[in-house]
Amino acid sequence: MEANFKQDHITDKAERYKTFLRQFAPLIEGETHEISVLANTCAALKEAFGFFWVGFYLAENDELVLGPFQGSVACYRIKKGRGVCGTAWERMQTLVVPDVEQFPGHIACSSLSRSEIVVPLIVQGEVKGVLDIDSDLPAAFDETDKLYLEQAVRILADTIYNNSKPSI
Repeated sequence: MEANFKQDHITDKAERYKTFLRQFAPLIEGETHEISVLANTCAALKEAFGFFWVGFYLAENDELVLGPFQGSVACYRIKKGRGVCGTAWERMQTLVVPDVEQFPGHIACSSLSRSEIVVPLIVQGEVKGVLDIDSDLPAAFDETDKLYLEQAVRILADTIYNNSKPSI
């Protein structure tokens, strides 16, 4: 299913996410190929919100390995507990970092990255990967982003790993 995720006409952040989720759920419904779904998710998020960088890292043994992404540069392997992505993995919780330079152990993928949000993809108590979104603006992410991106990641987990119909 092809969808246009551009939302230039919607200015309210929560409304933009709600619109995104209504389009997103049917896009991935019935899809189970992990890389394809995650790549389409990255592309849809980047198109809808114009984020500087959107990527998924997949958990593989003791490292997060770069999966699908939309951006110019990326880290390739991240140890558990290292940087924002590895810490979100280790803690199994979303991290909103308003200034990446202030985060202990931050791994600089790009000098243009100013703020970041990382949402773990959790399935049956295990982190399968993390959604990593960077902005070139300081403090670009807040509780609204956290709430709706966590919802998007739950839809992904249900669709890919639990073979259930996405619900919003």
